[in-house]
Amino acid sequence: MSIGIATCAELPDLDEDERRLLDALTALGAEAVPAVWDDPLIDWSSFDAVILRATWDYSRRIEEFIAWTRRVASVSILLNPADIVEWNTNKRYLTDLATAGVPVVPTVFVEVPQSSSVSVSWEPPAGFAEFVVKPVVSAGSRDTMRYSPVTSGDAPDLHVRRLLAAGEAVMIQPYLEAVDTIGETALVFIGGEFSHAVCKGQMLRLDTEGEKVAGLYVVEEITPRSPSQAERAVAGAALAAIPGGLGRVLYARVDLIPDASGAPVVLELELTEPSLFFQHDDTAAPRLAAALLARL
Repeated sequence: MSIGIATCAELPDLDEDERRLLDALTALGAEAVPAVWDDPLIDWSSFDAVILRATWDYSRRIEEFIAWTRRVASVSILLNPADIVEWNTNKRYLTDLATAGVPVVPTVFVEVPQSSSVSVSWEPPAGFAEFVVKPVVSAGSRDTMRYSPVTSGDAPDLHVRRLLAAGEAVMIQPYLEAVDTIGETALVFIGGEFSHAVCKGQMLRLDTEGEKVAGLYVVEEITPRSPSQAERAVAGAALAAIPGGLGRVLYARVDLIPDASGAPVVLELELTEPSLFFQHDDTAAPRLAAALLARL
């Protein structure tokens, strides 16, 4: 069986973590190769399946990327499926989760005005010391900034207007202070089953954009974590809200953070190209490889 591991031009040979999946597939007898998603020379029909793993440059070219996922899905098995990817790459899915009763970080969306003459107004979240501004379509903390309504001056407004002028809708969320002390809990699921979890440390500094690896993503401090029962329950509720059901996705990651009361809320539901932190569970990559091959 031939498996394409979709990546980006900045990481043509994958990173160390994703190569664990390549090695696991090879150990199971599959022919697995990295494949840059926008390389025009690749024949995607030559693969029995294509798994999205490191396509982290897609957010500035979202329409091109979504069109590519549809093309691949028409000639091979794409994991996760193209319609799930389209839904998940637009963070308005948080509204769908909230409608389904899943606790999520409060989010305000600012849409691109239909005309340059239309006035745009927005307010930072009330009752919070700091807030975060980012595009609705973003990966690796691209164009994501943390601000204070007291000290940041007009920088947040300039950020919002710059994104809107570029045709990008904006989302504004409170900066939940627990990320500085407790951190995020990222729960990884493989084949519909809980696999492992990690703690993601604080990475957004006030008024400062973090340095990115290969221009793609901000470095995170990652350590193993055992999720609480409450976190497992919220993650399960988020997964249950996936269009068509959890059984449609091969892998998933749910990022949670405590709110002001200490209750876990969903920050992100990652179904497209999330890091799955294989280095923190030696069995995870082999299990994902086996689950992938079982779908063929």
